[in-house]
Amino acid sequence: MSSPRPFELHVSDDVLGDLRARLARTRLLDDSPRAPASGLRAAYLRELVDSWIDWDWRSREAWLNAHPQFVAQVGDTALHFAHLRSAHADAPALLVMHGWPHTFALQLDFADLLPDFHVVVASLPGFAFSSPYADGPMSETRIAATMHALMTEVLGYGRYLTYGEDVTANVSDLIAARHPEHVSGIVATHAHFPNGDERAALTDPAERAFFDGIAAFHETNGAYGHVQSTRPDTLAVALNDSPAGLLAWLVEKLVEWSDTPPGDPREVERRIGHDRILTEAMIYWVTQSIGTSFRPYYEGADMPAPIPPTSVPAAVFIQRHESTYPESLARRHYLDLREFGRLAEGGHFTAAEVPAELAERMRAFARSLGELD
Repeated sequence: MSSPRPFELHVSDDVLGDLRARLARTRLLDDSPRAPASGLRAAYLRELVDSWIDWDWRSREAWLNAHPQFVAQVGDTALHFAHLRSAHADAPALLVMHGWPHTFALQLDFADLLPDFHVVVASLPGFAFSSPYADGPMSETRIAATMHALMTEVLGYGRYLTYGEDVTANVSDLIAARHPEHVSGIVATHAHFPNGDERAALTDPAERAFFDGIAAFHETNGAYGHVQSTRPDTLAVALNDSPAGLLAWLVEKLVEWSDTPPGDPREVERRIGHDRILTEAMIYWVTQSIGTSFRPYYEGADMPAPIPPTSVPAAVFIQRHESTYPESLARRHYLDLREFGRLAEGGHFTAAEVPAELAERMRAFARSLGELD
């Protein structure tokens, strides 16, 4: 382990000039005939490409740098994270983790709304400004160990709350199950998923119906994951070389997985604003991290081993992308489930889509645990 060293982002003028030149030479295509109703559209992609050329990155870069950021060596990864300390020394600590395809930047608006917490927003290994693991696979178990070491050994928090989205929902569950003496509470908007073998053994009709629906959705919409888990390097070459291609690949998921109606992809900007969309693309572009961001798909982090139930106090708020998640599953996994509810708004990127509501729910949960006055 190493002491955190301050990190500040500055993208060189040469990199920005090269990006704008590539964008200006983009060869865009029209929509395919009979394209599915959901997903990206050529007209919207053209708008995004044009706006990226003229975008005031320096202003956005300054906004990012206004959030104190650091890099610490944790095992064989140089781990990047934002650390927003509360003015109150005894404030509760909160670990916030992203998934794919979003980065730490998409969760900063949520963190900004929690001045009564010490908030740590971590970049997963191989994402944004964190280096990938030097050796071995990027499994959920390994990510959980890395994040727990960051909170306890590097930052010195004896106890903390945890929150994860997408692949880090399981990471958050693992941390709570394995380190209950250090985790004061867990908040989940992506509640616990049993692994494949456990799902096959389910007998409850509602639970089986939920996962049958998930399987049917991925049969139609899961091509991205199959490519990323079977031919990651071929895809990464294309996306790392073409900013328009990278933008299309990322924004398609922001459009499809956010809580917006199908039809007009521009609706995504009601949940995830224009600047935040371009910020995500810019971070992937300047760090050339799209290839390493695929590692959870082909190295097994999306095919987890069983995660034991946890006795840590939990609050579960089901986001709209998984709105029919059965409460019975949550109660079997979170043995001290203090609250279960379903969000009226907010999809897969919950912290980005409904930051104010999630911040208030986080604050109320921490208050119920005696972590806040």
